[in-house]
Amino acid sequence: MPTSATISENRTWFFILGIILIVLGGVAIAFPFLTTIATKIFLGWLFLIGGIVQIIHAFSTKGWSEFFLNLLMGVLFLIAGAWLAFFPLTGIVTLTIFLAAMFAAQGVIEIVMAVRMRPHDGWGWMLFAGIVALAVGLMIMLNLPTSAAWAIGLLVGINLLMTGWAYVLLPMMAGRAQAA
Repeated sequence: MPTSATISENRTWFFILGIILIVLGGVAIAFPFLTTIATKIFLGWLFLIGGIVQIIHAFSTKGWSEFFLNLLMGVLFLIAGAWLAFFPLTGIVTLTIFLAAMFAAQGVIEIVMAVRMRPHDGWGWMLFAGIVALAVGLMIMLNLPTSAAWAIGLLVGINLLMTGWAYVLLPMMAGRAQAA
């Protein structure tokens, strides 16, 4: 079955998912600090679970030559996860600095890519994306430490909102493609 037919057949579920994500994105944008803390705690639990699984794996493969490094990695994940999950107000500035640096580096890389692919169609969009990413990274960095209260939560909210709209619009576009 073609993709557009599958999407059209399940348009209600796509629409429901999209609306839920749009609402969650709106809530995240309205309450960016709470979203930042929730994101940090969620990330912490992911690392905690990963650390526990890694430690169990290390002890189940004791004969492996990399047992100690495997165990060490599990302990590292466990400590990082506990710090993120159980101390939600600490480290938000550090995570924000990392996020800002990542955006700035992404922007520079995309600008370089755009310049290198300049004769090809679409290079301008890559340049635009790079400039925006660099600007966002610099904006977050220049507003530290206050940007730590809103940056992560706002970006999570924007991501949820954009994904939600994509799921709402996808069945509409698929319906148009089938009608054509």
